[in-house]
Amino acid sequence: MKKIVFSLMMLLGANLLADDINLWEKSTLNKIMDKGELRVCTEPAYLPFEMKTKKGKIIGYDIDMARKMSKEMGVRLKIVPTTWDGLIATLITGKCDIIMSGMTITQKRNLKINFANPYIVVGQTIMMQKKHAKTVKVARDLDKPGNVIAVQLGTTGEMAARKFFKKAKIETFETEAANVVLLGNADAIMHDQPANILFMASKGKDKLVHLDTPLSFEPLGWAVRKGDPDFLNWLNHFLRQIKEDKVTNFHEKLNQKWLQDSKWLKRVM
Repeated sequence: MKKIVFSLMMLLGANLLADDINLWEKSTLNKIMDKGELRVCTEPAYLPFEMKTKKGKIIGYDIDMARKMSKEMGVRLKIVPTTWDGLIATLITGKCDIIMSGMTITQKRNLKINFANPYIVVGQTIMMQKKHAKTVKVARDLDKPGNVIAVQLGTTGEMAARKFFKKAKIETFETEAANVVLLGNADAIMHDQPANILFMASKGKDKLVHLDTPLSFEPLGWAVRKGDPDFLNWLNHFLRQIKEDKVTNFHEKLNQKWLQDSKWLKRVM
């Protein structure tokens, strides 16, 4: 009887080991290492996380992070520019290995893809025309018939605006819509707080009003395909390491470069 039980345990252990090996062989991380290339899909239109310089080069917070990631893996980096509403499909179909594009972790998105631990938390804020400054003290004051709220199609800004504004008109745009407000074609825009702060520091200064209290809680995370625990494990440990490592201080320097300093704006605007 003991021999039978022992044999069954050995067989079960062998099967589990085989499953683990098969899982690793199918892992995106294993394929990245085999190919020697990390493919990152991003929409380069979300300052300061990913954007194009005047010369067309893609730069930003996420891009520097991706460069660091590929260096730690010992592979080359390939940036795959993608429209925002095509990011998840590009990932699922295997045209890239990871989404690094300032994507907010939501339950709806999580049904299709998996997220690593959040690397930063942002929230939606409002930028509006100066003509509203005397009558609008909080975002809710904009929710009136006749007012137009601009949002970028498919973003959490659009999702939040549709929940928040019931009387004002919501207009969607394919790309970041702050210029629409600046030109007077919309009363306000709902967008991520970092992007609004940077827009106010450049084009919007003395022209728009920023209601800078976040209206939502939005953790940003890197997205990978379902069923890939090895890749998620590596990403989470990578993130913790760069945040806790005070010798190289990469994470603090990254925050200083993109979220506190504004020297890079000259390369973009």
